Amino acid sequence: MGIKFSRHAKRRARLYHISESTVSTVLAKMNLLHGEHEIIKDIGQEYPLKIVVSVKKNTLSVITNYPLKKGRKK
Repeated sequence: MGIKFSRHAKRRARLYHISESTVSTVLAKMNLLHGEHEIIKDIGQEYPLKIVVSVKKNTLSVITNYPLKKGRKK
């Protein structure tokens, strides 16, 4: 399944120093069906990572990704 990053997702990743490989690793472990999904995953940093994805056919489109500062803190 291919992973495509939107321009917004690329800008958020650069702003918050999130690598595309980190997002790809999180998404590879998920079994996602068609539609939009919000994923909140603790990746060992100060805040959990929130990823919003849209799944169509064989393509995962990452809409946005950012640290969830309003969520729980370590």
